[in-house]
Amino acid sequence: MGDGQAGSVININGSAGGQLPATANSPTLTRKSSVAELPPELRILCFDLTHYNRTTQFLLSCAGVFILYILYGYLQELIFTVEGFKPYGWFLTLVQFGYYIGFGLVERRLEAYRTGRRSLWNVEPAPRCIPMKTYLVLAALTLGTMGLSNSSLGYLNYPTQVIFKCCKLIPVLVGSILIQGKRYGPLDFAAAICMCIGLAWFTLADSQMTPNFNLLGVAMISGALLCDAAIGNVQEKAMREHKAPSSEVVFYSYGLGFVYLFVVMLITGNFFSGFAFCLEHPLQTFGYGFLFSLSGYLGIQFVLALVRSSGAPIAATVTTARKAVTIAFSFMLFSKPFTVQYLWSGLVVVVGIYLNVYSKKKKLTFADIRSRFKQFGSRLPRSPSRKFLIEV
Repeated sequence: MGDGQAGSVININGSAGGQLPATANSPTLTRKSSVAELPPELRILCFDLTHYNRTTQFLLSCAGVFILYILYGYLQELIFTVEGFKPYGWFLTLVQFGYYIGFGLVERRLEAYRTGRRSLWNVEPAPRCIPMKTYLVLAALTLGTMGLSNSSLGYLNYPTQVIFKCCKLIPVLVGSILIQGKRYGPLDFAAAICMCIGLAWFTLADSQMTPNFNLLGVAMISGALLCDAAIGNVQEKAMREHKAPSSEVVFYSYGLGFVYLFVVMLITGNFFSGFAFCLEHPLQTFGYGFLFSLSGYLGIQFVLALVRSSGAPIAATVTTARKAVTIAFSFMLFSKPFTVQYLWSGLVVVVGIYLNVYSKKKKLTFADIRSRFKQFGSRLPRSPSRKFLIEV
């Protein structure tokens, strides 16, 4: 709509045959100024944040990210404290995907209602933009990310799982180099090294402090990170090429993922055992699972709004701070052993995340470092006494 209005302004100016004087009676200039001052649209579901200033948009987005994802982490860990639930992480993923399908349907109808201005239940969602074969791949990767992440909590402390999630840069960096041939600067490699050191340190501390530590949990969360790193590349390319809205991607990814997981759990028989267990504890599983899924789905919307209003580096900084607060709440609300090594290793990971965010703002290459070393060497004073000392 904004582009169309801007185009009409250009046509009007062109037909005028020259520049008009800046008077109050000039309709052309009035229309042009109103279009130029039109802010970019910013919506979270059906709530329009466009007319708020940038500071208010940032604060509202940050508040939504912190509140919803802290609630998400609390409910996820709370569900796994139910006695006997740890083997049913995949069934929780099935329940979560089912709720996401419902949320996606509601969101798509809200979008169609907002654009079509018809009755909410009489509107038809927009047709699919991305090919189905792409969604088949996205659904498999989404299932791997969510399923392995949920199931890993049966074998790991929640803070350890969060620390692993903070280090998604490592598989993204390696995969981009091997698959896409991308080049990264020294700050990116320094960030990855810091994350590797902090992650290994935190995992070692967890293995010493937690009696039920299991390497299977490490393998699961590592697999989840690999799938998550692949999802970003596939989603970005598909949404850019086909101009698809995020609601469509969420709906089809989780819908097909639900079908995948349902068929596999039926074949293995895990569906019936998980369903029977949840029927025995409906509030702690289906009830908490609804709130857990709702907070996660709304959290995605607030993160996307934060990216649109403030940029990806700011959004990464906010989500990292949120993860730190989530870990602190986990130690306060759920009894678990604590060692100061958790703190120091976590700080090393935070340094790596900061370097990664800083590298997005300030592009530094290895050639820049070499040139700066040469400049520094050329500025060093070369006095006879210094030369005499070196020769001696």
